[in-house]
Amino acid sequence: MTRITTTLDAAYTTIALASTSDSHGRFAAHSPWDPVQMRVLQEDYGFDAIPGLRAAVIGDIDMPLATLSWTSEAELQQTPFYRNWAAPQGLREACITKFVHTPDRIGLVSTTTRVGRDIISADEQRFLALLSPHLRRASLIGDLLDQAQVTVRRYREVLDNLAVPIVLTGPEGSIHYANPLAEQMFSSQGPIQSANGLLQGRNPVAARALLDAIARAANGDASLGSRGIGLPISGAGHPPAVAYVLPLTASTVRAALRPSYAAVFISTTTSASPLPEAVLATLFELTPAEARVLLRVGGGMAPSEAAVALNISENTLKTHLSRIFAKTNARRQADLVRLVADIGTPLAPPRP
Repeated sequence: MTRITTTLDAAYTTIALASTSDSHGRFAAHSPWDPVQMRVLQEDYGFDAIPGLRAAVIGDIDMPLATLSWTSEAELQQTPFYRNWAAPQGLREACITKFVHTPDRIGLVSTTTRVGRDIISADEQRFLALLSPHLRRASLIGDLLDQAQVTVRRYREVLDNLAVPIVLTGPEGSIHYANPLAEQMFSSQGPIQSANGLLQGRNPVAARALLDAIARAANGDASLGSRGIGLPISGAGHPPAVAYVLPLTASTVRAALRPSYAAVFISTTTSASPLPEAVLATLFELTPAEARVLLRVGGGMAPSEAAVALNISENTLKTHLSRIFAKTNARRQADLVRLVADIGTPLAPPRP
């Protein structure tokens, strides 16, 4: 903002983001200027109060609009905005360019000049027009980053609330994420531990086997497949425990958390595998409700039967199914049945 201001011999430059649902915006960035006056500008003056702003908002994208090309200087000086805000600060006119216009927001870059300099020239307006696509690109990149952060946050919330210890790791066993139950297991001398950021079993033999399985998952070892592998990891004199290591593909949470290559589920009895909903939620980034629907429909239940079993309406179930199809790249129920069958062992129900 400061470099633009200097190049144009201006007083200050702002980037503002405005909601399409109201008449006020907020500054995302601006070059140095009186902070009190900038706050007054945002809080006290809407689209219709600032000369030329409404015209810029409804005008074309990437087309700078200088105030004095829209109205005469005499008319500008008669406006309350000019008399009460601009003139006392020694300001003359602005040039506003719309660089983003989406259904929910508008992005504007504006440069304001001082009294005593010439009006904003056509060359200066062309300079601002050339900047506009770059500002739009930066804005879109920021949107993508914000969206990714929201996705990660929501996915963490799902994993945090699953009733089974889950650890997501890198190819060498580095811990990228551990849900609260796994963290509790680390601190309670359970069958797994965190040692210098690496997932390890407390039993030395089991520890080597666990890291080997994680490495194989990360390297796409065909012998693991999507079924993963179950490893006994309990030590002598300790309750039985099994670690289920499942590979994470590029279409799952691998891309969301750092990235991760393997999901490790811990069961503390040899007769119990991890909760099936937890496995499905982790592999396909499902909500717990979507995982429950997938487990039943993928197990062969008709959608109407699944709705009754889950005590939800058929419309709700159809909504869950549409999201499940999108997340698993499936098209019909038969695809879901094959998917659940292929995952195999970690979804097996406990045997008496």
